[in-house]
Amino acid sequence: MLLSIATLAVADIIEEADSRCGETDLSSHWKQKTATDDLRKELMLSLQALGDYESLLVPPPCIISAANQAASKAAMLVSGINSSSGYMESINETGNMRHLIVESCISRNLLDTSAYYWPGYINGHVNSMSHAIPSQLAGWAAFMKGTPLTQSLVSVLVSSPASSLAELEKLFEVAVNGSDDDKVSAATVLCGATLLRGWNFQEHTVRLVVKLLSHSDPADYSGRESQLIKHGPMLNVILTGISPVDYAPIFSFHGLVPELATVLMAICEVFGCLSPSVSWTLGAGEEISAHTVFSNAFILLLRLWKFNHPPLEYCIMGDGAPVGSQLTPEYLLLLRNSQVLSASSSSKSRSSQKQLPVTSSRSSQNPIFMDSFPKLKLWYRQHQACLASPLSGLAHGTPVHNIVDSLLNLMFRKANKGSTSIGSVSGSSSISNSSGPGDDGSHLWPQLPAWEILEAVPFVVDAALTACSHGRLFPRELATGLKDLADFLPASTATIVSYFSAEVTRGVWKPAFMNGTDWPSPAANLSMVEEHIKKIVAATGVDVPRLATGGTTLGRLPLPLAAFVSLTITYKLDKASERFLNLAGPALENLAASCPWPSMAIVAALWTQKVKRWSDFLVFSASRTVFHHNNDAVVQLLRSCFTSILGMSSTSLCCCGGVASLLGHGFGSHCSGGLSPVAPGILYLRIFRCIKDCSILAEDILSLLMLSVKDIAETTVSRHGSDKLKRTKYAMGHGKISLATAMTQVKVAASLGATLVWLSGGTTLVQSLFQEMLPSWFLSAQDLDRGGASGGTVYKLGGHALAYFAVYSGMFAWGIDPTPVSRRRERVMRSHLEFLASALDGKISLGCNMSLWRAYVSGFLGLVVDRAPCLLHEVDLKVLKKLSIGLRQWKEKELAVAILCRGGPEAMGVAAELILDSEW
Repeated sequence: MLLSIATLAVADIIEEADSRCGETDLSSHWKQKTATDDLRKELMLSLQALGDYESLLVPPPCIISAANQAASKAAMLVSGINSSSGYMESINETGNMRHLIVESCISRNLLDTSAYYWPGYINGHVNSMSHAIPSQLAGWAAFMKGTPLTQSLVSVLVSSPASSLAELEKLFEVAVNGSDDDKVSAATVLCGATLLRGWNFQEHTVRLVVKLLSHSDPADYSGRESQLIKHGPMLNVILTGISPVDYAPIFSFHGLVPELATVLMAICEVFGCLSPSVSWTLGAGEEISAHTVFSNAFILLLRLWKFNHPPLEYCIMGDGAPVGSQLTPEYLLLLRNSQVLSASSSSKSRSSQKQLPVTSSRSSQNPIFMDSFPKLKLWYRQHQACLASPLSGLAHGTPVHNIVDSLLNLMFRKANKGSTSIGSVSGSSSISNSSGPGDDGSHLWPQLPAWEILEAVPFVVDAALTACSHGRLFPRELATGLKDLADFLPASTATIVSYFSAEVTRGVWKPAFMNGTDWPSPAANLSMVEEHIKKIVAATGVDVPRLATGGTTLGRLPLPLAAFVSLTITYKLDKASERFLNLAGPALENLAASCPWPSMAIVAALWTQKVKRWSDFLVFSASRTVFHHNNDAVVQLLRSCFTSILGMSSTSLCCCGGVASLLGHGFGSHCSGGLSPVAPGILYLRIFRCIKDCSILAEDILSLLMLSVKDIAETTVSRHGSDKLKRTKYAMGHGKISLATAMTQVKVAASLGATLVWLSGGTTLVQSLFQEMLPSWFLSAQDLDRGGASGGTVYKLGGHALAYFAVYSGMFAWGIDPTPVSRRRERVMRSHLEFLASALDGKISLGCNMSLWRAYVSGFLGLVVDRAPCLLHEVDLKVLKKLSIGLRQWKEKELAVAILCRGGPEAMGVAAELILDSEW
């Protein structure tokens, strides 16, 4: 975020100023040029000032070496030594985050190497150095000279990022045009440190990775098989390389998740139709099958569209779902098509992207829909049907029924003692003991395409769970059998997760008692988990329900959840299991969190017994569930968010308030003093997706905002005197005020409230805020100054708080670009401004305090004029005229004229008429 995304954002700002400079006429060209130079100067001054904050610049342990190299590079240049000679690691120069930020800016032409001469940028001069060339730099130098990609050279290049675009371009060229072995080696290097830590040109690297995954058939290709198949080994190397959890955010930050998901869909469609007998042997002797490539692509695809989220977000909440939860396959394709359309219709592109050695194929420029992937679409429809209703019976003798029988026999062959029968949905499946003792039966698994197996998996899991619930299969045998299925086809993990998630929500299964006999017991760690949960939520003031101790109630879980957690703990924590756990882990967490208390606490206790180093994370996940089924606890958490950021909480982690108090500085037993309370903001960020009634939540946020304003008025204002609250311009936000501290806190509270509303319910909730909640609030009577403690100042502060709250919410939801991303913005803003105009015109009778109303109207319109004038272009001229007249009656002359001036050319005549017809 810091070294790549932030610098790219700065580059966009400066490039936009440069483009405006190029479009202006000669008379104003020098002004625009001066503005651009000022931007670069401000960036330079900001980075120079950053050097004064040494405590903020300490690099994380994993990038200390990179920071030291950046500092050494600067020291060598200042000392007159050629940095390309490869000796920079031999210089004793300690680097920090500023050195990496400056290098990122230099690589994007935002700064030049004169930054190396800033006072204090380097510790001193280079007096001596070793003449031994570091192995990483020597490795890249050898690669650029044409040295073959041997195993030893690949090992060196994987661990060290490329240092220039030229190295990156050559790597991509080898991956495209090299031999089969070289393609695999180049792909391995590309997905190593170059992708993870090559921040200076990471925007190029991620696009190259996506390009390598999207091999399309040539225009003149007439064969039946896709050209993707012959690239199976290289595709598998890339899919494996970008599967770790650290890589997904990189593609997300660069906006490539829709494009990546689309190419993964194509890979799944092709390789899911191949038999596992289609295989390749890699250079090291490892053999991979079509099932392997398919599973790697399929699992990564599911992680991109947040497959592990509760069904509630997709099936019930719709547009009102929390921000970021709408990433279904159709939505990702819609985003991808929108990006393609935007790129083709826009002539503007970032100059740095022109250097990309990537040419887009014609097919990549066309829209793509789910119909392009019939097999994936069929599975997705089955997945949705599984969530919506129980499985229906299978007809005897159908191909799917035969696959179900075959899989059940293979999964539970070791459990058969001659009398056990595990029926499929049709009741005809039974376990046979065809494979003799000691035979692992690996050759007996059906050699069928992955899509055909996935179609049968839900019925297999249903039959197995039914047998377990009826006592015909032991829990340990159930977990082992499911693990065998997941080992045979790792992609089946997704369907197993889908089935268990759906069955838990139905609530038709009897509970499983985690007693240590039939199912694993959490008793050893349950009390510790409870104590740690209490510590974590201590700063919120929320009571933690007691966990049952002793008796039959200890460790009771819904049967599907018990089966799922038992399956997950059968896996070893090694690289081979990472693919399964990366998908199953988050799914288990979300599934357990959606179950009644204390399900997640039990899961945390069970997993803590297996992996003690995960204790902090598991307990934190369990602490979230305190809020999932208790609306009062959520409201109390929101109240803690407001009091902490304003510094008004006695339990606040930071007495001075602000973001430090809201979000804290991490948590865990490794911190000073051991496990400590978690900041309320972090807790809310982890629970807001599971809140079911967001409309009521928005009303609570509005009420808490006004209570915070009341607290501000009673504390800050009482110290300074309410008679000093006077404006010097048409809105408090546009001039100095006597109670600057109070207004600053009001703005902070309003921005927090807007953030909470936007995160919790997205555009739907923001629309409801403008069209329902705010009008209702103004129409009803509100007694914020009971007893006159603030001398009425609370109403003036409250009006401005609501103004900032409304404007920020609208900005978050729809932006302030002249061309709206949604027509909803125009409709909502027009409706709200019509309400304001009608109230000013006397057609609506208000119930709120008039000081509050006046502060809101002048504050809201002042902010719109100053920060989002394009909103006024979307409003009828009659409405603007009514607003202007009403403001003129309040003696808000400057604002009245400003509204018409920002209303476009059509409003200028009305503005002139008002000026001529009135005495100003």
